[in-house]
Amino acid sequence: MRLHTLDVAIIVVYLIAITLFGLRFRKSQRSLRDYFLADRNIPWWAIALSIVAAETSTLTVIGTPGIAYDGNFGFLQLVFGYLLGRVVICAIFIPQYFRGEMFTAYQLIDRRFGKTLHRITSGVFLATRAAAEGVRVWAVAIVVHVATGASDIGSVAIVMLLTLIYTFEGGMAAVIWTDVVQMFIYVGGTIAGFVTLTHLVPGGWPAIHAATATAGKLQVFDFSFSFFKTYTFWSGLIGGMFLTTASHGTDQLMVQRLLVARNQRDSRVALLSSGLVILAQFTLFLLVGAGLWYFYRLFPPATKFASADRVFPTFTVEHIPPGMAGLLIAAILAAAMSNLSAALNSLSSTTMIDFYLRLRPETSERTRLGLSRGATIVWGVVLFALALASRHGGKVLETGLSIASVAYGGLLGVFLLGVLTRRATQSGAIAGMLCGLALNIYLWKWTHIAWTWYVTIGASTTFLVGYLASLAGRSRESQTAAAAAEERTH
Repeated sequence: MRLHTLDVAIIVVYLIAITLFGLRFRKSQRSLRDYFLADRNIPWWAIALSIVAAETSTLTVIGTPGIAYDGNFGFLQLVFGYLLGRVVICAIFIPQYFRGEMFTAYQLIDRRFGKTLHRITSGVFLATRAAAEGVRVWAVAIVVHVATGASDIGSVAIVMLLTLIYTFEGGMAAVIWTDVVQMFIYVGGTIAGFVTLTHLVPGGWPAIHAATATAGKLQVFDFSFSFFKTYTFWSGLIGGMFLTTASHGTDQLMVQRLLVARNQRDSRVALLSSGLVILAQFTLFLLVGAGLWYFYRLFPPATKFASADRVFPTFTVEHIPPGMAGLLIAAILAAAMSNLSAALNSLSSTTMIDFYLRLRPETSERTRLGLSRGATIVWGVVLFALALASRHGGKVLETGLSIASVAYGGLLGVFLLGVLTRRATQSGAIAGMLCGLALNIYLWKWTHIAWTWYVTIGASTTFLVGYLASLAGRSRESQTAAAAAEERTH
């Protein structure tokens, strides 16, 4: 046990308190609308903070400082694309989602194309969200192991179990309101850690700023154009826009938050305002990473870090005063639990709405609610297993984003076909999606193209192939119909 007793006490109190807070919402769960949409009675500001919390996992809290520690502030170029993507979603997708009551993003595909593509898009979401979430949950083990030396299985199991309890009982209302609390905890904890870091460095922030600026650590923009560099202005602005349009416009984990808003206006305000918070938050995490780079130049670690993801947790345990370290570890766990609860609820909602209830629409409301909770437990077990299988990956933040980006291209391309065109057909969209997914898998596994371009390339391929295949299919149908008509006249 490397943490002080006071730190351990703070972490335990946090874990118990947030679980009990989430359980307060269990009595309000009487229907699927309550369980998955929080009865559409959540204020926009809470939705905005919940979007930020769901977008922020342990990967973000420990991975983003690691990026600045190894490199510079180039990651912010991607965040500027995140802001642009939010504008696109407000203009294109949100009006579609508020035409009638929807529980999942993929009901829009069913309404536009039909059952087959509905099942495909829902299935792709379930598979890729579970895989990406496994990497995120594994990041918890990195933190807990550095802090306490606890086993991988034990640390993941504790966080998984406690998050599962309040998500199972309280549904989407518990997810959103615990997100709000957890966001303040992890942002406040990170700020406290950064202030402590500046006090530990001789000369404080001016010394950190001077050293990091001289070394180019504070550089944000890189205007070179290359498909092989991860963080450039063009890959950030274009790739970040496509990535966020996909993640926040077609991924049930984020779309579900847009759907709980009282109306379109609240949904748009929540999404746009969350972008400003995200920009400030990532800037804070990168500042921490730059500060750690200078700190460890002055005070080299006893052993070399296995990866940059371990720098911030190690600094927290070894150099933060008792009490403050516990707060920082609790903050990192807060980010993990907020993201995990969102994933569990979105996976459960897609399983129930897009699969089970399509087969058993006559199921009673009480049975639906019970099965939804059961699906939450099943997905908890699946994510636990996937987290343990993710232990041999590379940098956790980039690994998680890469996995998600592979599928996002095909999903976004299909949604754009449905919303922007009237000529696209289900068979054409399926052909386009298969091509987009196949191309992205090839780019991911067998090329050195940066993951920041995956969604852009995949979505463009899906849209182009899907549209051309739809036109070709309509042309064949027209020729067949004309031939049949001519045959009837004879």
